[in-house]
Amino acid sequence: MKKTILIFGLISGALSSLMMVATVPFLDRIGFDKGEYVGYTAIVLSFLLVFFGIRSYRDNVGDGQITFTKGCAVGIAITLISCVFYVVTWEVLYFTVLHSFMDQYGAYMVEKLKTSGASAAAVQAQLQQLKRYKELYENPFFNAAMTFIEPFPVGLVITLISAAVLRRKPQSQPAQSPLPASH
Repeated sequence: MKKTILIFGLISGALSSLMMVATVPFLDRIGFDKGEYVGYTAIVLSFLLVFFGIRSYRDNVGDGQITFTKGCAVGIAITLISCVFYVVTWEVLYFTVLHSFMDQYGAYMVEKLKTSGASAAAVQAQLQQLKRYKELYENPFFNAAMTFIEPFPVGLVITLISAAVLRRKPQSQPAQSPLPASH
């Protein structure tokens, strides 16, 4: 089980990290609205490995059988490995090349609020909230926790769906009669 989880978790994690590195630095060109779609599409694509990992476990380790519970255990383990890659990649990017991310995102949110016709008080409240989040994001533990809760729910949903779709109960053997077959 460990080998299957490790292989699929590492592939999923590498894929999510690669897609983050390929897209996040270009959010200013992509746009924050579109960036959300791009980001979550990348997360979903990387978590497709959860499905294939559960199927591989079922077919190669479980002799074609897997319970929903075992499928969930395999899927969650793959998801956790992938999420760790995601978080580590974000932490490295954020504290090196993307340290101005919160300022850029904040400016985007304020501009969006202003164009929607929000009052000056609402804009000021948004600025205060953004300032607080920026301070919190400077703490690597808070930053990591907030980053972890981005992909994990997606992985959890894909795990539950995959475990339900791929489950196969052991086939019961026909009862053997203690009497010899009559000819």
